[in-house]
Formats: sequence, structure tokens, C-alpha cells
Amino acid sequence: MIIILVILLLLLLSLLLQLLLLLLLLLLLLLLLLPLLLLLLLLLLLLLLLLLLLLLLLLQLLQLLLLLQQLLLLLLLLIIIIIICIPLLLLLLLLLLLLLLLLLLLLLLLLLLLLLLLLLLLLLLLLLLLLLLLLLLLLLLLLLLLLLLLLLVLLSLCLLLPLLQIPLLLLLLQLLLRRLIVIENGHLNKFQDKRLDAISNDDYLCI
Repeated sequence: MIIILVILLLLLLSLLLQLLLLLLLLLLLLLLLLPLLLLLLLLLLLLLLLLLLLLLLLLQLLQLLLLLQQLLLLLLLLIIIIIICIPLLLLLLLLLLLLLLLLLLLLLLLLLLLLLLLLLLLLLLLLLLLLLLLLLLLLLLLLLLLLLLLLLVLLSLCLLLPLLQIPLLLLLLQLLLRRLIVIENGHLNKFQDKRLDAISNDDYLCI
């Protein structure tokens, strides 16, 4: 279960990495397209300025109304303000995009670190499993060795029992012979005692 969860996490992290890479590509495209768009805007504004200047010249030449001239001046001021503000806005946009890029890079680094940690955990789990398998194999080998030793001991006992039985039989025969000798000596002693008693009784009667 742990390995399945880790694999799922790896898949999710890979998907997140792909999404982050897509976002990075989009941001880079925006960064590449922004200068072009800005140049186009500047060109358009310059064209507008030129047109306005031409209109002013025409108005002055034609001596149009003062209200129209004031309006054109106001428009010129607005355009100038916009032209001045556009670079500031662009700088702000560029800074924001750079910050986004940095954040995305940090996220990518964090995801890579997480992937490395997960891979290390998987390696540790595999090493633990291998160690457990080795320990089990060693235990099985020890059990087999013990069984072999027991079998050797039993075989040696089975082989030695007939050899041990012969000295035991000899010892039993020696004990039996000694017992018989002791019994015979006892009978002889009794017979000699009776004979001595009979001889002493005869001597007494003779006296």
C-alpha cells in the first residue's frame, strides 16, 4: 500500500510539473510578445500624434475654432501622459512576470526535492525488504544446519550403539562371573566351617 501511494504521489507530482512547465512556456511567450505589442502601441501612438499634429496644423492653417484646438491639445496631453505611463506599466508587468517566474521555479525545485525524497524512501523500503529477506534466508540456513547436525548426531549414535553394546555385554559377563565366584567362595567357606566343626567335635569326643 505504501508503494502504491508513493507511486500515485509521483504521478500527481509529474502532472503538476507538466502544468508548471506549460505555465512557464505561456509566460515566456507573453514576455516575448509584450515588446512587440508595445512597439506596435508606440507606433500607433506616434501615428496618432502625427495625425493630431497634422490636424492642429490644418486647424491653425484653416483657423478653425478655438474649441477644437483646445480639444486637440487636451488629446495631445492625454496621449503624452499615456506614452509616459506605458513604460512604467510595462516595467511593472515585467516585474510581476519575473516574480511569477521565480515562484514557478521555486515550486519546481520543491517538487523535485519531493520527488527525490520519495525516491529515497522507496530505496530505503527496498533495502529493508532485501535485509529482511537476507535475514530470513540466514535463519533458514541456520535451521537447516541444526537439522543436519541433529541428523549427524543421531546417525553417530545409531552407529555407536552396537559398538557400545559389546563392552556392556562384557561388563555384564564379568559381573556375573564375579557373582558366581563370590557365591562359590561362600559355599566353600560354609563347607570348611562345617568340616572344622566336625573335626573339633571328634577331637572332643576322643578326649
